[in-house]
Amino acid sequence: MKFVWFHLMPYPDLPKDFPDRYRSVWVDIDPSLFDPAVGHRVYNEYIDQLEYAASVGFDGVGINEHHSNAYGLMPSPNIIAATLARSTSDAAIVVLGDSVALYNPPIRVAEEMAMLDGISGGRLVAGFPVGSPMDTVFAYGTNPATLRERYHEGMDLIRQAWTSDEVFSFNGRYNKLRYVNVWPRPVQKPHPPIWIPGGGSVDTWDYCAANDLVYCYLSYFGYKAGLATMRGFWDKMVERGKPLNPFQGAFAQFVAVADSEKEAFELYREPAEYFFNSCLHVYAGFADPPGYKTPNTVRAGVEGMVERAAREATARAEAKAAAKDNDKPTMPKSSSASQMMSFETMVEKGYVVLGSPDQVISKLTEVGTSMNVGHLLTLAHFGNMDKELVRYNTEMLARKVLPEVQPLFENDWEDHWWPHPLPSAQRVEPAR
Repeated sequence: MKFVWFHLMPYPDLPKDFPDRYRSVWVDIDPSLFDPAVGHRVYNEYIDQLEYAASVGFDGVGINEHHSNAYGLMPSPNIIAATLARSTSDAAIVVLGDSVALYNPPIRVAEEMAMLDGISGGRLVAGFPVGSPMDTVFAYGTNPATLRERYHEGMDLIRQAWTSDEVFSFNGRYNKLRYVNVWPRPVQKPHPPIWIPGGGSVDTWDYCAANDLVYCYLSYFGYKAGLATMRGFWDKMVERGKPLNPFQGAFAQFVAVADSEKEAFELYREPAEYFFNSCLHVYAGFADPPGYKTPNTVRAGVEGMVERAAREATARAEAKAAAKDNDKPTMPKSSSASQMMSFETMVEKGYVVLGSPDQVISKLTEVGTSMNVGHLLTLAHFGNMDKELVRYNTEMLARKVLPEVQPLFENDWEDHWWPHPLPSAQRVEPAR
């Protein structure tokens, strides 16, 4: 099993009463809440954390793309990836953007990712999400009815641009280019491995199965809730007569390790509650615009992770309002905190895998085998976790957990979706 240290880069200083006072963490979040000094500090801390993870045994480091939000401060993951391409030496760089349909023309994505593959010496994993409705439809104004069509056309353009031996013309519905000629070319041939991050679309399952791409389920809600989605993908693979190679699957999981379960509950409570109660405080009106969800997904009754986040945020808000209305003058007022999701609930539902190293080894082995995923994106930073705790969690994972779980699947399957960098003798080390 390959382990990717995945970072969302959330904004850590939202007010404690944020869910009560503000409608959404995404799209229309109050710009005055952003402190540039905080941004300067956390960008550098977050890059430090990614570099540290790459140095202590993680197979790769992962980043992604989001817009107009405090959930993830990476509108351009390629900027962070360029930094990591220079400051790390062996770890894969897993970029989960770019959101192809938002680039005009998408050839820009092909060029920038080829640069990243070149700078890193062939360590890039190229991730291409359709994109959340908050990012694509509301922040960037893309028509939801044409979003997937634009996405698939952009994907065709990028793959042709990476693999064609000649300058060619591209005459698509949304992209018309007389000369397509990507310089530089990627190091990896025919191109970097492609992963498709998804939130539960039936059509994304089929697209990955048909094109031999990794389906990467980026869920907020852990392995218990994610099991049905991954089974849906593997069912699509069976329909198409494809082998159930676990390395064609990837899954994101929050992980919290300490010397004991008791210590883990004490250490990780605050950042987990900050993330799930504030960073996922999404207005329901942004979660499912008409036309965004495909007809196949509607018919299948699949709920996307963004829809679930918005639904749970709405349920918490309604519970607070009901508690406030029902309070009697002689009774103490219900606090907002009492209506928030508790850390105990998060752990019970599997949102966070928590415990001692032995407990976490057991649970992550269960995640890999039950979901049949050979790539695990571990979120060892979440919410407003301070940098010392991030380092502790990362080191505990790297030293005491990974060596016991990494051998999973290695003798049974070949990973066709992992980078093949240049031999170390051919790679250039940055001058120090």
